[in-house]
Amino acid sequence: MKLYGLKTCDTCRKALKSLGDVDFVDVRKDGVPGAVIEQAFAQFSDKLLNTRSTTWRGLSEDERKKAPLELLAEHPSLMKRPLIEADGRLYLGWTDDVKSALGVA
Repeated sequence: MKLYGLKTCDTCRKALKSLGDVDFVDVRKDGVPGAVIEQAFAQFSDKLLNTRSTTWRGLSEDERKKAPLELLAEHPSLMKRPLIEADGRLYLGWTDDVKSALGVA
């Protein structure tokens, strides 16, 4: 299982603590593999883009008009977190539904 997120993100830290032994990938430092981000965008569409983040608020109107995958390539911290890859499936966020699907109480 892999968890894509930020080491400074409280939600990512909660997920890491609950999940235990997972591979953590810091999206700022290491990025997200192209195939994974494309699969995530195909599955979650615009929900993959965190438009409530400080990074988003710092973008100009012209930058916000770019394609979501282009924005995520330029600003990996714009990705909603965490993105969890488990058994070939992707999960976005740390909601009760995601916890249940991953077998976490």
